[in-house]
Amino acid sequence: MTETLFLTSSDVSDLATPAEYVDAVRDGYRQRGEGAPAQPRSKFLRADPEGMFTAYAAILPDTGAMGGYMYSAGFGATDGWFMSPLFDADSGEPLALLDGASMNPFKTGAAGAVAVDELARDDAATLAVIGSGAQARGQVHATATVRDFDEVRVYSPTPENREAFAADFDDEFEATVRAVDSSEEAVSGADVVITATQASEPVFDGDDLEPGTHVTAMGQYSPEKRELDTTTIERATYVPDLRERATFDSGEFLTALEEGAVSEDDIHAELGEIVAGEAPGRTSDDEITVFDSGGTGIETVASAYMLYENALEEDRGTTIEFAPASEALTGN
Repeated sequence: MTETLFLTSSDVSDLATPAEYVDAVRDGYRQRGEGAPAQPRSKFLRADPEGMFTAYAAILPDTGAMGGYMYSAGFGATDGWFMSPLFDADSGEPLALLDGASMNPFKTGAAGAVAVDELARDDAATLAVIGSGAQARGQVHATATVRDFDEVRVYSPTPENREAFAADFDDEFEATVRAVDSSEEAVSGADVVITATQASEPVFDGDDLEPGTHVTAMGQYSPEKRELDTTTIERATYVPDLRERATFDSGEFLTALEEGAVSEDDIHAELGEIVAGEAPGRTSDDEITVFDSGGTGIETVASAYMLYENALEEDRGTTIEFAPASEALTGN
C-alpha cells in the first residue's frame, strides 16, 4: 500500500495565490518547450443522456510529477465533475488526488497570463475581457500579476453579469474597471483582449483590433466552435498551447485553415517553445498576437503539484491508500 493525499475543492480553494499559479505554470510550459510530453485532450460524447467525458495528461520531468485531468459534464447529473490524479514522475507512485473544481479557473488563467507575459507589449495598460464567468475571473486575476493595467473593460451579453463583474474587480483593483455595452467598445484600443465565453461564433470583429494587441482565447476547444474570427487569425502571430491541438480541436484555427486564410505553416510556435527560448515571442510593437488555449495537462500537473506541496506544508487534506498492482493482482 502507498499513502496518497486527497484534497477536496475546499482544501485547495485558498491554498495558492494567482502569482503562485502563474510561476508554476510558466515553469511547466518551459519544460514542455524543452521536450516534456503532453498531448491534446481525448473527448468522448454521448447523446442520451447528453454529456461529455474528457481527459488529458502530461509529464513534467523537472517538477518530478505527472498526471492530468479527467472530467465529465452533463449526463444525468447536468453538472460537471473535475478530478486530477498526480503521480511521482520517478517512482510512478500516486502522490495526490485533487478535486479540480476550485483549481480550474486559476490554472487556466495562469496559462493565459504566461502567454500575456510572453506575447503582450511590456507597456500594455488596457485590458478587454469578453465573458464574465468563473473562467473570465480566473484569467483577470492571473493576468493582473504580469501587467499593470490602468483600465479594464468587460463585456458580457447579460448586463447584470458584466456590471457585477466590473463592480467586484473595481473594488479589488487599483485600475478602473467598467462594464461596456458591446464587444466593439471593449476591444477598441485595448492592448490585451481576453475571451472566456461559451460562444459558438466569433465574439468580436477582428478588424477592430489595433496593431500591437495581444489576444488570449480560452473558451472553446471544439472544431465546430470558435471565439475568434478568421480575420483575427489571419492578422495575428498565432501561438497555441500545443501545436497538435491547433489542427485537432481549435475551431478558430481550423475554420481559418478551411477558408484558405492560413496554412499549418502559420502556426508560429507552441507557448512552451517561446517560454523556453526556442522560438521568439513578440518581435515588434505593431504585431498582433494570439494565444489559443484549449486546456492541457501542462498547467494541470504544474498547478496540482504546487498545491500538493503547499498542502503538505499546511497539513491539509486526508490520506487515502492505493494498492500496488503486484499486490492487488497476486494477493501477496
